[in-house]
Amino acid sequence: MFRRGSRADAQPTEHVSVLLASTGGEFHPESIQLCAKLANRGPVGVLIIARIYGSSLGLPNPGLLPTKREREDAQKRVDAAIKELRQLGVRADGQIMITRNIAASISRVAKARTANHVIVDAPAQGLVRGFLEGNFEASVRRKLKGTAEVTSAARQK
Repeated sequence: MFRRGSRADAQPTEHVSVLLASTGGEFHPESIQLCAKLANRGPVGVLIIARIYGSSLGLPNPGLLPTKREREDAQKRVDAAIKELRQLGVRADGQIMITRNIAASISRVAKARTANHVIVDAPAQGLVRGFLEGNFEASVRRKLKGTAEVTSAARQK
């Protein structure tokens, strides 16, 4: 029989005080500061989403996956966030997740890592983009149903 090998590294499952999640963009300095403040000397998990765009006739299509350059950019963003957190005296690790459903993936990682707080760092959405993509922060909050406090640095100002 043919067995399919693992497509990705094993997901970290160690407990984190705070999960800092980005929907693909750079992490804002305010988010990193808030993360360090909420961590209270506990570990932090950094998660960035590399998004899969759609499907072709309902089937997965390799042309819709993130390119090598997009994956490298995501890795650089994770590494930069970890470096900034470590400079603030916070233990941190990170991962990249390739997915279509951003909110479900963030909440799945938060549950697996038993995070106390989740900070969603998403770009500001206009009316049309918000209608098409939805509010990621609200979706994650709904999926976690009180198991973790969900916030964004933009709301803290």
